[in-house]
Amino acid sequence: MKESPARADRPRDFRVDVLRGLSIVSVLVLHFQLAYRLLKSPLGRFLPEPYLSNLVWNGNYGVTVFFVISGYLITSTSMRRFGGLERVSPRVFYAFRFARIIPCLLLVLAIITALAIAGVQIFRNTGDVPLWLTDLSVLTFWHNVMMSKYGYFNYCINIFWSLSVEEVFYIAFPLLCVMLRKPRWIVPVWLAAIVAGPIYRSFNSHNEIRFLYGYLACFDAIAMGCIVAVAVRNVKAGWMIQPIRMIMQLVSLLFMTWIFLRAGIDTVPVWGTSLMALGAAVFLYAEGACNAAEGSSMADKLVSPIAWFGKHSYELYLFHIVLLAGMRSIPMTHTLSPESKPFWFVVFVGCSAVVAWGIARFYSEPLNRRLRARLAPSVTAQ
Repeated sequence: MKESPARADRPRDFRVDVLRGLSIVSVLVLHFQLAYRLLKSPLGRFLPEPYLSNLVWNGNYGVTVFFVISGYLITSTSMRRFGGLERVSPRVFYAFRFARIIPCLLLVLAIITALAIAGVQIFRNTGDVPLWLTDLSVLTFWHNVMMSKYGYFNYCINIFWSLSVEEVFYIAFPLLCVMLRKPRWIVPVWLAAIVAGPIYRSFNSHNEIRFLYGYLACFDAIAMGCIVAVAVRNVKAGWMIQPIRMIMQLVSLLFMTWIFLRAGIDTVPVWGTSLMALGAAVFLYAEGACNAAEGSSMADKLVSPIAWFGKHSYELYLFHIVLLAGMRSIPMTHTLSPESKPFWFVVFVGCSAVVAWGIARFYSEPLNRRLRARLAPSVTAQ
């Protein structure tokens, strides 16, 4: 029987938010490192090279984990909302996706474009790349293709390559469901994407933009999340007890940490992303296969700030770079002493969190609800 949307929209999963929170923090660390060289600070006393270097440079692995989580959540939510992949409605799927993604994206592009037109140098394109074309490439999801042609040409906008990857995948998602109907026909397509990922990266390992940001370079991570969601739905409900879940998730986190710290992402362009995605997939499988109720242990309370970051990861991802660019435009922050860099990193993260909370609370979440009610009233009313 088809499940109602009210049952589809479950409460947030705390552990998934923790994983997503760790991912967004790794992205924040990378971008602060690119701006201020966090390596040249007292942090070197606590973690020796090369582990410290990999810790601050491997933030793109955080995006890989985002992709796996995204595929898992979109697929599992779609199966609950529509009662199965074969019943997915492209119109409703696109309406819900539009309501979540586009409002924040339009806002951040408006801010960046206005500051670029006002002449603030760090927000402008380098070279002869038109700003209007840059905005269009973000809104029509081929910005990563544009980057492969022009390189890193806009400090703020270039990070939106990941949205191009995700949204092209999700444009195809409901069409795939409509055409192939059953998971036994859909899953092989996702398996093909998983196989194609390392092959594509091997042919483009000499080009950082292509092996990191290309569609086929990243579709494998999203596809892993999708397959995990299908696998979890097909296993015997509740077969995994909580201790097994904890062990599997701890092992997967240790595995991902090992991948993160052992080598720079550019030195393992073919398999690094696949292995990181695999670790995240195992974590999510353990979470989905265990029906144990969420507890409120001391460990949960300790990591709840990380889960908060995961809950607001989309707003953090879009707007932190604007704050970082603004910070770099302040003369007093052009040159920071090594001792002050950890302090400024905390300031940057704190300001990003406040802005993300405000945008989510007063803009993106209310607008998301209104757009869903307007674009898919028959679904949201149930």
